[in-house]
Amino acid sequence: MRGSSREGRRIVIVRSVILLAAVVVCVLLAGLAVFQLLLASGRPLGRFAWGGQHEVLPRRLRIGSAVSVVLYALIAAVVLQAADEIAVFPDGVADVGIWVVTGYFALGVPLNGISRSRPERLVMTPVVLLLALCCLVVALG
Repeated sequence: MRGSSREGRRIVIVRSVILLAAVVVCVLLAGLAVFQLLLASGRPLGRFAWGGQHEVLPRRLRIGSAVSVVLYALIAAVVLQAADEIAVFPDGVADVGIWVVTGYFALGVPLNGISRSRPERLVMTPVVLLLALCCLVVALG
């Protein structure tokens, strides 16, 4: 009986860590979605995104920011399904998708790290690193 009780606690702890990682991803994505909406609406925050070359984004990058919001919602759904919190995709989609998302964010770490924009490097590099690590926790779970 003791072994099964200990095992049950381990499972609860692991599930809690996976859920926490998924929630962190969703909170960060929600914050990034607000940021992208501000960029899309013409707010002068371009130094933090898209290479930091425009204070106010040109039309094509504003469209890219708006599209990013939709992608963030899809990514959040993949993460939540991979964490077994929702079920919106066919079986297996989230299992593969979480690894794709993890790789995407992992690739974003060096790309943000080499940005010409110092504000983008200082803000977005740690954000995307945290996203990559949390997605890795969910993927391994």
